[in-house]
Amino acid sequence: MKYTQLGRTGLKVSRLVLGTMNFGPQTDEADSHAIMDAALDAGINFFDTANVYGWGENKGRTESIIGNWFAKGEGRRDKVVLATKVYGSMGADGPAWPNHDKLSALNIRRAVDASLKRLQTDHIDVYQFHHIDRNTPFEEIWQAIDVLVQQGKILYAGSSNFPGYKIAQANEIAARRGGTIGLVSEQCLYNLAERRAEMEVIPAAQEYGLGVIPWSPLHGGLLGGVIRKEVEGGRRASGRAADALADPATRARIQSYEDLLDKHGIEPGEAALAWLLTRPGVTGPIVGPRTAEQLASAVRASELELSEELLTGLDEIFPGPGPSPEAFAW
Repeated sequence: MKYTQLGRTGLKVSRLVLGTMNFGPQTDEADSHAIMDAALDAGINFFDTANVYGWGENKGRTESIIGNWFAKGEGRRDKVVLATKVYGSMGADGPAWPNHDKLSALNIRRAVDASLKRLQTDHIDVYQFHHIDRNTPFEEIWQAIDVLVQQGKILYAGSSNFPGYKIAQANEIAARRGGTIGLVSEQCLYNLAERRAEMEVIPAAQEYGLGVIPWSPLHGGLLGGVIRKEVEGGRRASGRAADALADPATRARIQSYEDLLDKHGIEPGEAALAWLLTRPGVTGPIVGPRTAEQLASAVRASELELSEELLTGLDEIFPGPGPSPEAFAW
């Protein structure tokens, strides 16, 4: 496994990030523990979760599964760079009770203590804002984060789903406050089929020294050989992939993508992950395996070297927006 620094920090992380969103809803606790053990064996040291994972009545379940795994000992917690998130309500689905969601200082304090309890640890390495909060000023957010850093409950703060201007605003306010490192990472939707982040989000992250952590690297399975699976095994696409394939132009594009990778003898899902590892500013994509074999496939992807010919072909099928502002101006 290869490693890199997380943005401008001294924190060294693996170039694959283990996503845990499936732990609980789709993967039971025993299998989740086995996948985390296999991830460590493969050299993956960066684990990502969120307080709301588990969803519905089981919000927090994923963090609890991870906490039970840490409790097994044998250096598990010390080997992991742990990232979780705050923003969503942890109550029953429906309107949140006042101050029980988003990024007020009160909710941040409440949420971090609850996450620490579920995770059975005394600190979170990267505490991420799961979404922007339009009603809470960054002065308040950074004051709350500074307190948590001073208490030793978190080490770094990151963002998720932030537009470029909010990354800039957050870090400019952090710089004015002094003594606050600001955001060190941004988790964004980014893959071959969805490259809008290249216009503003990734340039802002690079300018301010944030590591970029793409989520949904296979775009809901669309880039994982979905048409081949239909033909060979009768397994039809579902969710986002099925919706996308209903469009004839998208289906033709995905067919061209799979044909190109067949020509090069590379699995589509592994190529999509390997492509992200070639992109400027990317720390590592989040992989969310439901099985040990899916994890093994992701590890193989991290070792792939894509030829210039293949990279050019991928750009022809999935052209990016181009640099900003030229992508929308002259």
